[in-house]
Amino acid sequence: MLLTLTTTHQPATDLGFLLRKHPDRAQAFPLPWGTAHVMWPEAGKERATVALVLEVDPITLVRGQATSSETGPLAQYVNDRPYVASSIFATAMNKVFRVSSARTCTERPELGGLPMPLSVHLPVVRCKGGEGLVRRLFEPLGYAVDVARLPVDDAHPDWGGSSLHALTLSATLPLADLLSHLYVLLPVLDDARHHWVGQAEVDKLVERAGDWLAGHPEKETITERYLRRQHGLVRGALRQLVPDAPDEDDEDADEVEAAEAAIERPARLDTVRRDTVLATLEASGCTTVADVGCGEGKLLHALLARPAFTRVVGLDASPAAVERARRRLKLDRRPSHWTERLELGVGSAVYRDARLDDLDAVVLVEVIEHMEADRLPLLEAAIFAGAQPRVVVVTTPNVAYNALFEAMKPGAFRHADHRFEWDRPTFEAWAGGVAARCGYAVRFAPIGAVDPTLGAPTQMAVFTREGSA
Repeated sequence: MLLTLTTTHQPATDLGFLLRKHPDRAQAFPLPWGTAHVMWPEAGKERATVALVLEVDPITLVRGQATSSETGPLAQYVNDRPYVASSIFATAMNKVFRVSSARTCTERPELGGLPMPLSVHLPVVRCKGGEGLVRRLFEPLGYAVDVARLPVDDAHPDWGGSSLHALTLSATLPLADLLSHLYVLLPVLDDARHHWVGQAEVDKLVERAGDWLAGHPEKETITERYLRRQHGLVRGALRQLVPDAPDEDDEDADEVEAAEAAIERPARLDTVRRDTVLATLEASGCTTVADVGCGEGKLLHALLARPAFTRVVGLDASPAAVERARRRLKLDRRPSHWTERLELGVGSAVYRDARLDDLDAVVLVEVIEHMEADRLPLLEAAIFAGAQPRVVVVTTPNVAYNALFEAMKPGAFRHADHRFEWDRPTFEAWAGGVAARCGYAVRFAPIGAVDPTLGAPTQMAVFTREGSA
């Protein structure tokens, strides 16, 4: 991957002060998946160019990641990641040019926010959306855009163009603004990420784009692509970027949840699930419980209504869901013995979270099916191997039972956001593997009316840490 940044500001070597990179030195910066090199092809008073070259080791990049069943085992190693400017390159750029991104220049403070003529060239950028998207993203920010689509194969021009483009952007603006634009928009152009996207990416987006994204005509497209179209994160980010925008998240979430409820309502599954989980926790003697993926907070309400549960933690990856739970629990009207027992906040099942330590139980009610299957090892590491609660309760739909729901179309999932729905052997194999690897015993129980052939509509696994009382 290569980026060259040129200025004709006088003297042009001021660029070295802003970047804190001396023009007479070539520097190398180790990264988790390669090495970034900074060098200066030219450095005169009238014109200076700095080059950022990123060498990526594709083996290191994918080590420890699960193979995608959709792309196959070789796609991890045979791809465009080592040479296309992407989120990997944006991360490297942030590490190497971090100080200038913060609008600071220790040696020459007056340069920090000074507009200067800048031109950046990226020889290979993947853009799902073509030249039109490139121009819609950068031209509103004041850039002159020169973009050329690269052929699939130079030797075979009749094969047509690829999704790769050569891109040159030119504008007069502070260097920090240019770096901020690239940091956000390179992943947007590529429309892919080399890492999991969670609340931390919302914080980065607000920090880096808070002063320019709100007024951008493509702010929704930018936010959706940057956050990998995770609805809750996108809505949460847009509310922070555009505080006065109408809040449609409640209506959208209610519509999606209502569709699932309409399917399951004849079996009263929502109530039966909640009652079964509560009975399981009480029978296990649990008093401190976390509901991970708490949604609108129905289980939290039931837990808080029982004084035996002395500490209740509610976490959800969606800031909008957490705020919705806070409103629907009506915490401002509750007595202190409710609010003092509750800790409600943003959190993910796939990241290690100290709030889950030293709890009797962690509950994941209808959560895992909302995750990509290749993220489940991260959940296992964070909760079963990391937090190690005495009891873990997991519920998930039984896909075989879907045939009995009259409102469902053949082959459809119960919820629009489900990534998979498992049959009983698949769920039991997964749960059994987790238990064996992490030192738990596991038992299975049906939830809802049991069909002699298809089983129950919901399946539950109750993990108990071996050696615990």
